[in-house]
Amino acid sequence: MAIWLTKDSKVIVQGMTGSEGSKHTRRMLAAGTHVVGGVNPRKAGTTVDFDGTSLPVFASVADAMKETGADVSVIFVPPQFTKAAVVEAIDAEIPLAVVITEGVPVHDTAAFWAYNVEKGQRTRIVGPNCPGIASPGASNAGIIPADITPAGRIGLVSKSGTLTYQLMYELRDIGFSTSVGIGGDPVIGTTHIDALAAFQDDPDTDAIVMIGEIGGDAEERAAAFIKEHVTKPVVAYIAGFTAPPGKTMGHAGAIISGSAGTADAKKVALEAAGVKVGKTPSETARLMREIIQSR
Repeated sequence: MAIWLTKDSKVIVQGMTGSEGSKHTRRMLAAGTHVVGGVNPRKAGTTVDFDGTSLPVFASVADAMKETGADVSVIFVPPQFTKAAVVEAIDAEIPLAVVITEGVPVHDTAAFWAYNVEKGQRTRIVGPNCPGIASPGASNAGIIPADITPAGRIGLVSKSGTLTYQLMYELRDIGFSTSVGIGGDPVIGTTHIDALAAFQDDPDTDAIVMIGEIGGDAEERAAAFIKEHVTKPVVAYIAGFTAPPGKTMGHAGAIISGSAGTADAKKVALEAAGVKVGKTPSETARLMREIIQSR
């Protein structure tokens, strides 16, 4: 079992005919993902061949869902078109929309998230500016490398794509149930707390890795949630211990002001909730390995 993305998930790709969409559609198919088609209104009715697998192109998400039973959309469209693509997915009520696109204006993200809330949140949005979701051995929706870890019983939620890959690699001897890259923009659809709650309820996840970074208070809020609601062991890594105040570090959301949003403040909050916090990715992996070996 995994969270949100399983071997039974039927995936469509909005932007499948573009350069990034086609490249990663091919990768997802090679990973065993059940990709059933793509969406591009200008190329509706055509098919695209991916190394012998022929996938249809539909005019809309609604059409694709009607014809294929798709329940996941991975969105690879340019930033200026992302809002419209997500709104289309919301209108079609697809259960999961994974927004890979980087550089989406924050105003656009806030707008399509507010629209989703208005429509009853029937669509779970992951991203934008994220690597997607991978359930090793089952399905891969996004750009997470499919060959860095086997299936296992660790759940991972991360703001950082690169650190997602590193922790998955460092703990490859144990393996992962699902890894969720939520993205590091100031406004995102799925939070640490959403993933923590899902992993807590997943019978095939025994422990959780949480990766955060400086800026904002998402990690502090996650710590409060862990303290009240999570009984499974959690280890965490916070990127940015050496970041100078007032400097944006990589992600748009990774900026600290005064003592707010610092790595040290987040570490204190997480440790108060019983979370073991590593100072480096390797130390974080070691802490998780010790937990697994002691069980």
